[in-house]
Amino acid sequence: MAYPEQFLDEIRTRVPLAALIGRTVKLTRRGREYTGLCPFHNEKSPSFTVNEDKGFYHCFGCQEHGSLFDWVMKTQGLEFPEAVERLAADAGIPIPARDPRESQERDERGRLYAALEEAAKWFAAQLESQRVGAAARAYVEQRGLDAPTVAKFQLGFAPDSRSALKQAMLARNVTEATLVETGLVIKPEDGGDTFDRFRDRLMFPIWDMRGRVVAFGGRALGDAHAKYLNSPETSLFHKGSLLYNWPGARAAAHEAGTVIVAEGYMDVIALCRSGFSHSVAPLGTAVTEQQLAELWRMAPEPLICLDGDKAGFQAALRAAHKALPFLQPGHSLRFALLGQGEDPDSLVRKGKVAELRAALDKALPLAEVLWRDLSSGDFSTPERRAGLRKNAGELVSEIREPTVREYYRRYFREQLETAFPSGRQQEPFRPRGPDQRSGQRGPMRRGLRFPPAFEPKLPAHAGLGGSSDGTSHRRERILIAVLLRFPAVLGAVAETRAGLNFTDPDLDSLYGRIIEIASGTSFLDGETLRAQLMGTGADAVVSSLTGLLDVSQLKDVAEAETLWRDVVALHRTAESRAAAQAVLAGEPGTQG
Repeated sequence: MAYPEQFLDEIRTRVPLAALIGRTVKLTRRGREYTGLCPFHNEKSPSFTVNEDKGFYHCFGCQEHGSLFDWVMKTQGLEFPEAVERLAADAGIPIPARDPRESQERDERGRLYAALEEAAKWFAAQLESQRVGAAARAYVEQRGLDAPTVAKFQLGFAPDSRSALKQAMLARNVTEATLVETGLVIKPEDGGDTFDRFRDRLMFPIWDMRGRVVAFGGRALGDAHAKYLNSPETSLFHKGSLLYNWPGARAAAHEAGTVIVAEGYMDVIALCRSGFSHSVAPLGTAVTEQQLAELWRMAPEPLICLDGDKAGFQAALRAAHKALPFLQPGHSLRFALLGQGEDPDSLVRKGKVAELRAALDKALPLAEVLWRDLSSGDFSTPERRAGLRKNAGELVSEIREPTVREYYRRYFREQLETAFPSGRQQEPFRPRGPDQRSGQRGPMRRGLRFPPAFEPKLPAHAGLGGSSDGTSHRRERILIAVLLRFPAVLGAVAETRAGLNFTDPDLDSLYGRIIEIASGTSFLDGETLRAQLMGTGADAVVSSLTGLLDVSQLKDVAEAETLWRDVVALHRTAESRAAAQAVLAGEPGTQG
């Protein structure tokens, strides 16, 4: 909604900026401005200022800057319309309606909100009742919930009666039609009398992002077909787009830098009691696309903390797969794995808050959870390993954002190469010191030298950086040998491949075939690549190069990538040196 500027100016006039910010930041008046410690970054000397006349705050340390509305949005995790309405409510200013229909719709929704709020108060009173709520209070105490917690979450009780709520609401001038519209009572299809939806249940009010009651969840206290029962979908309540404890968690998530997603109401309450106020839960379903979008508005990496059993892990996997198409740079999920049979509520009731905190601190990234699921099983045969590779490729293809997709492709390549290394197993490769022949350290980074298997029989003074035909040929063989062992290197060194020339026609042809094969598949290991190259006329070259590469000396893709980059750098340097020498020698075609 576009708000009239006059309306926004009235909010600015009625809500002093310094008074608003002063609720959470200690401000000191300095002339016409106020100063204090910046709430957006840690500092010892005040660099945060508030200019009441000009209507803005500014930090000279971290450069945070904004207006009255920006302050509410950033500190409470709200969108602009919500910030406007929050400030307008604080100032007692009515929200202007754009047309009569909008005003009528707002009145209708207001009627429903009022009915639900009245029902929440009635349920809370039943829980406090000595006569009606005794059994429910005993259950609450058994679950370790104290009076402040019950009050904070507005817990209540629905008596075991078909019409107790309905009669109470009718006495409060709430119409039967309104009760049906809110889902509080059920109207039978056969035209019979309406009756209360919730009976003999502990009641949990469900709020929208603005803290308004829009629905209820009920936990059965006696025998019931469904342990938990939620309100039906209504004009106010869409369970796939809301989160339990949403309004309470938003500001806390802003402060904590993350948000915790638990499985149910009691888990959220237990987490909040233990200091994790930035906790929410989906409403009896798997996390939806809309809920993910809201979670990412609250924090870049929401933390999924579900029950430590098979069902909990499956729920975590559903959330992981749901998130894949929507991943963005810097936005992902993390997963806290609890012990078998445990959940946040059980750990808190057992006094194991430290164990819960440790699990949250050790949360796994999304990619690792997916890999654990993919790689759980028997992959002792080539066919099963091929199936694993295919499944990983299909998983990566679900990611829409190209940069994130490429990093996931690279991650799974490395995991596959580590889990199923190809080639012969030999003695582990150990970094070597200075070259004994020349007294110079080898060209690889981190002190690594080229493995002896790479070294042809050349004169002692001939190094990899030389420009002789023999040395150039040696570098080209090394580059191809690296690809035959770790083809995943191609994805990591794309920028070094441009303009790379192979003087040996057999090597140049083989390089082209490798690029062609690699471009046709998401995942490719050395064993598969060499198998595809056999029978293409390159058998002899492939065999000779495979023999050059000592697989135990390059432990992983990272070392292979380092070797590739170093050899390419030497190769280009040697080419440039040869070209310069040709110009100085005045060779034909080298001068203007």
